[in-house]
Amino acid sequence: MRELLVVSQDTSAYGLDIKYRPDLIGGDLVSTRLRELCQELGELEAWIRLMYVYPYPSVDELIPLMAEGHILPYLDMPLQHGSGAVLRAMRRPAAAERVLERIAGWRRECPDLTLRSTFIVGFPGESEAQFEELLDFLREARLDRVGAFAYSAVEGAPANQLPGQLPEEVKRQRLARFMEVQAQISARKLQEKVGRELVVLIDEVEEQGLVARSAADAPEIDGRVLVDGDWDLEPGDFIRVRVSGADAHDLYALPLDTEA
Repeated sequence: MRELLVVSQDTSAYGLDIKYRPDLIGGDLVSTRLRELCQELGELEAWIRLMYVYPYPSVDELIPLMAEGHILPYLDMPLQHGSGAVLRAMRRPAAAERVLERIAGWRRECPDLTLRSTFIVGFPGESEAQFEELLDFLREARLDRVGAFAYSAVEGAPANQLPGQLPEEVKRQRLARFMEVQAQISARKLQEKVGRELVVLIDEVEEQGLVARSAADAPEIDGRVLVDGDWDLEPGDFIRVRVSGADAHDLYALPLDTEA
């Protein structure tokens, strides 16, 4: 096994349904909490990547494990928006300022932390000022990987009945503006990696080179590390590379050795 993705509807709520009842693992009683789960998974010889982690207070306990290399320094958090009023309308936690403070603290403790998130633009009632709040949040958070969707009605969803449903054209325009801001952030952050050495996992071996991923890249949804040349390697191999270039989404690199 090379990589394990921990995915659920709400990974942060691990163990809540059974009231964190301890279970026997390797002869020891271990609490069914996310930190303890990550501690145990970190014993595996594989990349451990956490997906869909809401920013509950318990997430703070995971950052030392990332800083110490037990699990990948990667968090996928569905933040949804940067305006408190819109978050309340979505029935989501609305402390955007607190999230920014915690992100800054996490980065101080674990400088290599990669943050991915998803957002919704054009939610019913979202004003231009609230959308600008979202863009300001994005600029301050400087998230590494971001996905966004224009709001669309889902059958049976309470939001369908909210006032202030926005025209499709407005939603499309806001989505384009949002992605333009994030593309600039992503390009700058990736450019900062030029010259760095990274360990990457090879996904594909092609005639023109290797398609790989770093610890900062979840499969299929994040960027790639592209390595030119004809190398005697296999998918699943780890290699060490030096980053030679970047664009808004991907890194370009040269191999340093074949034993990472």
